[in-house]
Amino acid sequence: MTLYIWRHPKPLNAAGLCLGQTDMGVDKRKLRRLANQIQRFARRNGLAKVIWVSPLQRSLGVGRILAQRGFRCEVAPTLAEVDFGNWDGRPWQHIPRAEIDLWCERFADHAPGGGENLRQLFARVERWLATLADTPHLAVGHAGWINAARLLTAGRSVPTAAGDWPRPVAYRALSVLTIPAAPPAPWPRPPESC
Repeated sequence: MTLYIWRHPKPLNAAGLCLGQTDMGVDKRKLRRLANQIQRFARRNGLAKVIWVSPLQRSLGVGRILAQRGFRCEVAPTLAEVDFGNWDGRPWQHIPRAEIDLWCERFADHAPGGGENLRQLFARVERWLATLADTPHLAVGHAGWINAARLLTAGRSVPTAAGDWPRPVAYRALSVLTIPAAPPAPWPRPPESC
């Protein structure tokens, strides 16, 4: 199975913020540009007009535009970015250095801001990937989620050192992930529609 996943467009007023699951808006022109890019890609490659998105505006907005163009838009909460707990939406400079150091020391297991640790993120990504049928899929996701999926599909384990975490994928960049076929997950929760 192949997952074609684009990172969402750059959110408005997000510079210097710990973003995670903070629901930031995106310039509508940037949402349309990414929707155009995905629509062309699907048409050129003969792919089904189904787009998977997270419930966060920077992903969902693209799905809604594509839904107006005849795509079926599936909202999957498991596609959301890593949860940074009470760090989410705060300027990085206002997060105490000792808290950041603790996260870096226990990179895979510490939940920054009381949110979600990397092992939990990896488990969430892996669960979602296991629910997909063995066909190509289109999605709009988030940098942390995409990096976790890239590591998983490359057969790598959860990084235990911050220096082993990959650089974020660029806004609106496409990542192509090949996922080995797995037995279907029992009773997957049906997705919500846009």
